[in-house]
Amino acid sequence: QVQLVESGGGLVQPGGSLRLSCAASGFSLGYFAIGWFRQAPGKEREGVSCISTRDGTTSYVPSVTGRFTVSRDNAKNTVYLQMNNLKPEDTAVYYCAVSRPYYCSGYEPSDYQHWGQGTQVTVSS
Repeated sequence: QVQLVESGGGLVQPGGSLRLSCAASGFSLGYFAIGWFRQAPGKEREGVSCISTRDGTTSYVPSVTGRFTVSRDNAKNTVYLQMNNLKPEDTAVYYCAVSRPYYCSGYEPSDYQHWGQGTQVTVSS
């Protein structure tokens, strides 16, 4: 059974850091691209970052560029999202999902599948 499980969320003060994990089971991440998304209360789900686990190619939306870093460990079948200098506007439930194309092609949610259950990130003083 194909499954993604996110973890690592929590409560952090502005300027703090968190590292999210996206662990895959039932398939090998090494042949796909994985996207990170987030959804804040009352807002639509938005893309954050993407990584092609074949060659490590990464992409970021402007609001997180320079603060977030996506990486993968194919041996652990896990993708990570390191989030630094967190801001209150980063508060959301964070999800990972498998891109239907094997490369990062944008952040249209319908282009992704096998969504995880999400992990809550709250940035507040």
